[in-house]
Amino acid sequence: MGVNSPKETIELIQNAATGKSQTPLGRTALLGTLAGAYIAMGGLLSVIVGFGFPSITAANPGLQRLLSGCCFPIGLILVVIVGAELFTGNNATLIPGAVSRRYPWAYVAKNWTVVWLSNFAGALLFTYLMAYLTGAATAEPWKSATIGIAQAKVSMPWLTVLVKGIGANWLVCLAVWAGSSVNDGAGKIMALWFPVMCFVAIGFEHSIANMFFIPMGMLNGADVSIGQMLTANLIPATIGNIVGGALFVATPYIIAYGHRK
Repeated sequence: MGVNSPKETIELIQNAATGKSQTPLGRTALLGTLAGAYIAMGGLLSVIVGFGFPSITAANPGLQRLLSGCCFPIGLILVVIVGAELFTGNNATLIPGAVSRRYPWAYVAKNWTVVWLSNFAGALLFTYLMAYLTGAATAEPWKSATIGIAQAKVSMPWLTVLVKGIGANWLVCLAVWAGSSVNDGAGKIMALWFPVMCFVAIGFEHSIANMFFIPMGMLNGADVSIGQMLTANLIPATIGNIVGGALFVATPYIIAYGHRK
C-alpha cells in the first residue's frame, strides 16, 4: 500500500482543490447534490442496521452506536471514490490552496455556499424518495428511532451542537486527509472508514448527515419545525464543522508542511 508523505499529501490536496476552482458552477451543484444523497444513503443504512436489533441493543447501547458507526461511512466512501462535492470535506481541502493564493478566498465562500445548499437538496430528495416513499424507515422500530433522533438533535444546547460539530468534522476531514495520502483503493477505503465510524459512534454532529436524520424524523411525525431544524441544529453544526475542518485539520498541516507562493 503506497502512502504519501504529509508534504506530498498537502500538495495533492492543493492540486485537487485548484482543479475544483476551475469547475463550472452547475457541475459543482450537481456533484453537491450527489454528495448529499450519498451521505443520506449512509444515514439510512446506519438507522436500519443500528436500530434494527432493539432487543439486543437495549441492554447494550454501545453496540447500537457501533453498528450505526460501522454502516455510515459508505456515504463518504462514495463521495471520495466515485467523486462528489461534500461541504464538510471542502471545509478543510479548500484552505491550503487559498492560503497559497492558488485561488481567492471568495471562491472558498462561494463553493461552501453552493455545495451546502446542493448537499441539502440531495439529502432531502433521497430522504423523501428513497427512505420515506419506499417505507424503508417508516415501520417500527425505525420510525420511533428516527423520531427520537430528530427530536434529540434539536433539543441540545446551541453551544453543545457547535462543539459536537467541531468534533464531527475534525474526524471527517482527517478521514479525507488520510484518504488523500493513500494511493490504492482498499487502503483509501479503510482510511476513510475508521475516522467516520468513530465520529458516528461517539455521537458528534455532522451538518450534512443531519439533513437526512432530522427531515426523516419529521416525515415520521417528530415534533420538530423547519425553524428548529435550522436554528437549533444545522446552523450551529455547520459553524462547528467549518471550525473542525478549517482550524483543526487544514491549519496545523499548512503550518507544518504547507508553503505560500
